[in-house]
Amino acid sequence: MLRRNAVHHFTCLQKFRAVQKMGLKNCHPLSTKSNLQSTAENNESHDEKWKTIFCRSDLFPERHIGPRRDEQQEMLSILGFRTLDDLIDKAIPLGIRYDKELDIAAPVGETELIEKAQAIAEKNDVWRSFIGMGYYNCFTPHTILRNVFENPGWTTQYTPYQPEVAQGRLESLLNYQTMICDLTGMDLSNASLLDEGTAAAEALTVCHRYNKRKQLLVSSNVHPQTIDVVKTRAKSFGLDVTVADVASVSLDSKQYSGVLLQYPDTNGDLTDYSDFVKIAHSNEVLVVCATDLLALTLIKPPSTFGADICIGNSQRFGVPMGYGGPHAGFFACKKSLVRLMPGRMVGITRDMDGNLAYRLALQTREQHIRRDRATSNICTAQALLANISAMYAIYHGPEGLTNIAKCIHRLTLTLAEGLKQRGNDVKNDHYFDTIRVNPIGSLESVITRATEKRINLRYFPDKTVGISIDETTSVEDIDDLLYIFGSSESAKNIVLSCNLESVSIEESKFKRISKFMTNPVFNTYHSETKMVRYMKSLENKDISLVHSMIPLGSCTMKLNSTTEMMPCSIKEFSNLHPFIPKNQTKGYEELFQELENDLCAITGYDKISFQPNSGAQGEYAGLRAIQQYHESRNEAQRKICLIPVSAHGTNPASAIMAGMKVEPINVTSEGRIDLAHLKHKVNEHTENLSCLMITYPSTFGIFEETVADVCDLIHSHGGQVYLDGANMNAQVGLCRPGDFGSDVSHLNLHKTFCIPHGGGGPGVGPIGVKKHLAPFLPKHSIVTFGDDFLYHSEGGHNAVSAAPYGSAAILPISWAYIKMMGPKGLRKATQVAILNANYMCKLLEAHYKVLFKGFESNLVAHEFILDVREFKRTANIEAVDIAKRLMDYGFHAPTMSWPVAGTLMIEPTESEDKEEMDRFCEALIRIRQEIRSIENGKLDSKINPLKMAPHTQNQVAEDNWNRPYSRKEAVFPMPSILSGTKIWPRVGRIDDTYGDTNLVCTCPPILPECAV
Repeated sequence: MLRRNAVHHFTCLQKFRAVQKMGLKNCHPLSTKSNLQSTAENNESHDEKWKTIFCRSDLFPERHIGPRRDEQQEMLSILGFRTLDDLIDKAIPLGIRYDKELDIAAPVGETELIEKAQAIAEKNDVWRSFIGMGYYNCFTPHTILRNVFENPGWTTQYTPYQPEVAQGRLESLLNYQTMICDLTGMDLSNASLLDEGTAAAEALTVCHRYNKRKQLLVSSNVHPQTIDVVKTRAKSFGLDVTVADVASVSLDSKQYSGVLLQYPDTNGDLTDYSDFVKIAHSNEVLVVCATDLLALTLIKPPSTFGADICIGNSQRFGVPMGYGGPHAGFFACKKSLVRLMPGRMVGITRDMDGNLAYRLALQTREQHIRRDRATSNICTAQALLANISAMYAIYHGPEGLTNIAKCIHRLTLTLAEGLKQRGNDVKNDHYFDTIRVNPIGSLESVITRATEKRINLRYFPDKTVGISIDETTSVEDIDDLLYIFGSSESAKNIVLSCNLESVSIEESKFKRISKFMTNPVFNTYHSETKMVRYMKSLENKDISLVHSMIPLGSCTMKLNSTTEMMPCSIKEFSNLHPFIPKNQTKGYEELFQELENDLCAITGYDKISFQPNSGAQGEYAGLRAIQQYHESRNEAQRKICLIPVSAHGTNPASAIMAGMKVEPINVTSEGRIDLAHLKHKVNEHTENLSCLMITYPSTFGIFEETVADVCDLIHSHGGQVYLDGANMNAQVGLCRPGDFGSDVSHLNLHKTFCIPHGGGGPGVGPIGVKKHLAPFLPKHSIVTFGDDFLYHSEGGHNAVSAAPYGSAAILPISWAYIKMMGPKGLRKATQVAILNANYMCKLLEAHYKVLFKGFESNLVAHEFILDVREFKRTANIEAVDIAKRLMDYGFHAPTMSWPVAGTLMIEPTESEDKEEMDRFCEALIRIRQEIRSIENGKLDSKINPLKMAPHTQNQVAEDNWNRPYSRKEAVFPMPSILSGTKIWPRVGRIDDTYGDTNLVCTCPPILPECAV
């Protein structure tokens, strides 16, 4: 089909090449013969005309950029500009402008992009992988693949900070938490972390905060990539890590804060840790247990031997390996540790009418409140992947999951027995799906036969071999594995000749006897009909980009196109284990290299690391690179990180995690860095200055004219400049941070470069660095990065994520975006993002106070802040009331009360067309009129459409409507809101206080709403 579409355009492409030979380089793609001749005569340059593809119906920039050309011109006229270039010349300081064309390839069409992606993917060699180590092949049920993973109604939502229009994904995440708690036996779970390695690091950090001890004990039988991440995090905090056989370590001296175990461990062994945990607790040592969710359907949970925290990865619950990510890590703990638990947690509360409702609990705003005192810098969960795993568990139910686990275990028993019969030494006594084998023949013969069968195994340094069985393993696979180890026997004959049940874990002391997942939600939706309806019912409760614009400042909620997403479903991208040999990953190698080259061209940096799997991880990795750089120059004392008080809460939290000391820098009333205060702090700490951490354009949405001077000041005192990449959408093609003085940035691929936010994750935060910091990019203990792939140096610090390339499986999204946009398309997108923001700002400034603008330009960047604080005095209305009222108009709220309390921060992005922006502005203008009606006494100050918002169907359907405004005013406040397209909040205003004082974070069986 794709190739037929490509042939469809062949004639047009021939015509275009003929035109090129005539020298007609600037013709419009849809030019007629007559105006082609006119163009040939004039050969004028028109930035809005795409010259690289002729007569194509799949031009992506025209699809991605919302406003049509006539709309752009109309908006420019309202702002007083003739062209986009005139606007940009005024908006961006001349000294930092990048006036060259980006050194990236010309754009390709959407059809050609898919063909190109498929061709690259096919360069990956998909073998059968039995490596294990926390990554397993699995089957993603097609109904979940199509209706969640490939569905923009699930992928394009933001983090559920506005719960009234996020009840669907909140319910799904509550299901995920319930599943984790049930399987692990823990009291509470969060809504996911980034991966197993970072979850382990977070857990041991909790142990340190709990008892303040400086030493950590890690079992040598923990997955090596997890140990690597733990060591990195511990070094930053100044903690010592001992990796050893825990049975041989004495805890009597009480020097350890926590111990990390794995159950089943990396060798596949099951160990009863009951006595060890008792000793640990007697010495006030907390116990963290990494575990496997599918194994826990058969083996007793870690809670039975007293673990305090359980962590792991839910990948094998329906999420492809994806060469390492994204996957949802999990974190569950005892109730006593809940206040120290990192990340987000969904809780049950009630709305204003007393109805059950869901919302984020406890840690929702912790980073902004605590900043450098936060317990973690975690900002991104893995909500989309957690939701897929939850749906997988719901679809199969506890019985189905148990059957899958039993099948895997029996295949493993069969393999182990067959290997023993041939004389191979199986090292394990009790195991679930993984065995470690000392082969009877040479390791070389094993490798040769495995290569013949295109099978990947785990090869240990002592020449033993690890084999992990998974959901996709067949009887024929077992036959091939037996052959690799020299056996000519078949799995069928082994089963018929042995009593495998006698050696099963179901006949051992490890057998699970406690029930799990008893809630109706896990025992109802097992037919596809019921499952589809359940998924659709949840989807319909949420606002996403398929409904309306999501104008969140600093979050860049732009189009996540179908074409960009399609490569993620290509099996050659999704079915690769992260630790396979590099000769099987040539496709990923090519894609990574192209993406790295493009991002370097866009940013002005020299090297990119894709390992950080969130923006906060990118901050951490970048700051660690800076610290490593100082240490390499014998300046380890440089630990002072200067951060403006307006910065995102992850900035100071990341600096503390990287081992720095934060010194806040004041900002002026105009929203700029206080240069006098900055110079004072730089001079005060000149010998100990590590870096300055800034955001550009600034957190207040303006291009500060002094940014290059600020960078020069820091460099002149021996420091480095970390530029937060959150606002990169205002720079692409127009200015490059690597040119005007920044040394390192993280890039939010889930913002500027179109990876969907997924309802709260995945996020991707690769870091770009200048050449002198390149040796200090993250490395990995298992996969090394050669110079022909990504930068590798022994001077670099350890891994920051479990997989070497982080969330590799979604990097094709950003790659596709750049390939389809091309240099001019990217530049145009940034120009239109700035145009859209200034246009909306212009419409609204007559009704609201705009807080900050550029000194010289009197313009904003790609976002702007409305100051609504005065309404508290004049009408008893706060930012939260406006946010809730916008739901009645069909919109998600802008960013609320950040970076300035009591304000609204609006970012339209380039993807929203003029009609949608006008509709949003009309909603805000009408809300201002409602506020004015309160101010002049026409509406009651306590019972009015804003204070009572949002309004639900149940409320307006009540017979007794006793509010002093009409039902129509409540739910149809604007003519453009039609009953057929009305987005109804499913609950009334949430009662947060009740939820925090009555914390419930799993589905109570008595609540039928959890199963509807």
